[in-house]
Amino acid sequence: MRGFGTTIFAEMSALAVATGSINLGQGFPDTDGPDELLADAIAAIREGHNQYPPGLGIPELRQAIRDHHRRCYQLDYDADSEVLVTAGATEAVTAAVLALAEVDDEIVVFEPFYDSYAASITLAGAHRRTVTLRREDSRQGAGWRFDPDELGAAITSKTRAILLNTPNNPTGKVFTAAELSVIADLAERNDLVVVADEVYEHLVFDGRRHVPIATLPGMRERTIMVGSAGKSFSVTGWKIGWVAAPAALTTAVRTVKQFLTYVNGAPFQPAIARALSKQPPHYDAICASLQDRRDQLCGGLAAQGFDVVRPQGTYFATVDIHRNAVEFCRDLPRAVGVVAIPSSVFYSSAAGDSYVRLAFCKRAEVIEEALARLRGIAP
Repeated sequence: MRGFGTTIFAEMSALAVATGSINLGQGFPDTDGPDELLADAIAAIREGHNQYPPGLGIPELRQAIRDHHRRCYQLDYDADSEVLVTAGATEAVTAAVLALAEVDDEIVVFEPFYDSYAASITLAGAHRRTVTLRREDSRQGAGWRFDPDELGAAITSKTRAILLNTPNNPTGKVFTAAELSVIADLAERNDLVVVADEVYEHLVFDGRRHVPIATLPGMRERTIMVGSAGKSFSVTGWKIGWVAAPAALTTAVRTVKQFLTYVNGAPFQPAIARALSKQPPHYDAICASLQDRRDQLCGGLAAQGFDVVRPQGTYFATVDIHRNAVEFCRDLPRAVGVVAIPSSVFYSSAAGDSYVRLAFCKRAEVIEEALARLRGIAP
């Protein structure tokens, strides 16, 4: 793990504290989840849900995850053999990579990628092959795309899996059905598993719909779906994630997972089970609020002259500052009292060197104050 030392996130968070800055670098809300959800967790503690839960997760939560996938995506999984509760999505992805890859195998990832992916692949002794998401053009707010030929060229005889994150952190890209079809076709032709990190599945904007790659023909049997309650319900610290996959793949992930955390979150599991079962679900309101905050941040930055890439989902917006983003982000706290993250930490290449990631999962008054502090510094 040499090379995986103190992260830019720790550096920026320390700068935020030292300078009293508004922290738009951290990817978690500054408000808690729904009151009813929090009350359910408190009730679970008082009712004695404080010891080790079953290794797979409590039956109520596994059934709720199964019902959620059936209701939202018409995907049917067996709650006892094809659903696994994990310590957040990060553990689920790590356990999946460790289960699938051996030394010198290869995992294909799209860059920019969530930073734990690189660590997971390294822990497995495998190698990372990247396919870059690039801006479609330089127009204000233009989105992201990948080159199908580049993806095909990244796959070799050593490739074991494609690691897909949609909606994507940090770009906010929601992969289209056509793009997913390209990935699915290559996975089938090369007999690959797709590890689909879909933690932002319900946080998509402007009427878009998240399409799980497992819903495409032939893909249920070669996809490990990864989900999380943290993002959907604004309780990121609870670390309740899950895997839904064919029994053989779920067993492989569980075999690794049991030696990572074993189990976690006993009182949170029944609370999330109830939340997933609610109609209408809590995340509809959370998503609507996030879209308002996105529009507030992106609209305010664009009005100031920043080159903003408006996200289609997630917590994050990207700004192209047309200069070195690491230097910009290190200067920003002391200059104006705002913290951001240079997107270059999510890349293997230099393609992200001028991009900055800003989190809008904050209260409206916090975003308004950040915009006021940023006024006048647009390149």
